[in-house]
Amino acid sequence: MRAVIQKSFGGPEVLETVETERPAPLGGEVLVRVHASGVNPVDLAVRSGAYPLLGQPPYGVGWDISGVVEEAGPGARFKPGDEVFGMPFFPRAATAYADYVAVPSRQVARKPASVDHVHAAALPLAALTAWQGLVDAAGLEAGQRVLVHRAAGGVGHFAVQIAKARGAHVTALASAPKHAFVRELGADEVVDYRAVDFTEAVGDLDVVFDSSSEGTRSLSVLRPGGTLVSIMEHGDRELAARVEEAGRRFAGVSVEPDYASLEAIARLVDAGRVRPHVSATFDLTEAARAHELVASGRTQGKVVLTVA
Repeated sequence: MRAVIQKSFGGPEVLETVETERPAPLGGEVLVRVHASGVNPVDLAVRSGAYPLLGQPPYGVGWDISGVVEEAGPGARFKPGDEVFGMPFFPRAATAYADYVAVPSRQVARKPASVDHVHAAALPLAALTAWQGLVDAAGLEAGQRVLVHRAAGGVGHFAVQIAKARGAHVTALASAPKHAFVRELGADEVVDYRAVDFTEAVGDLDVVFDSSSEGTRSLSVLRPGGTLVSIMEHGDRELAARVEEAGRRFAGVSVEPDYASLEAIARLVDAGRVRPHVSATFDLTEAARAHELVASGRTQGKVVLTVA
């Protein structure tokens, strides 16, 4: 089978498509024939060495998958022919940019029936991050006021939609060219963070979903008792202490595989309440080009590799 690996840290050029042995599923695992694999900013940070999550190369690249179960090990939740999607093994290597991936069956869920594999592959890491931050960590409720940073991005565009599905009032931060897109997602208010200081434009918020390392400044717009959800500074103890001292709550989120949350997200997709937006697709062998596009910062939503 084909798989994309890297043997050193560096730019997109270090990504190689190689032939390797097809894995075999163990007990409780399924072998997934991958049809599409999502590309996330964390993939770029790991590839470059800016975030050496996996240690020193060589290793395989990527986490998001959508595909069809080819084989099922003893005790697995799915059978051959089932369509599944997920984000297996994160934060350990999954080698998801590949023709086949063997994964624990409880780390994937049945693919939303209303979307194809390309759009399903756009969901797992980004939508799980938004869900685990807003629903699990913040306990978001109807009527609450939420601020979403980077609202047009991969995680942000899901955070806007999940917050709206929970009945929240959503203020989104996005550059002016992306305002129409963010409003289509359901944002109630949109602020151009490049033209306006968001700390002067909004306030008295129940939740801030921060994916931009703006935790200190975001603190000022939270009401007493409000929650700062941070996915970039989730391990920052000093920030957490400042938030708690200010009478607010800090929720650092590092995404993890969770089939129950994937199932909840799939229900929202099939109900038409969450729509994965794919701005571009590339063939598996063009992973380097996909990384270049994501690095440009010009995309809305997600970039996806087509595999089969």
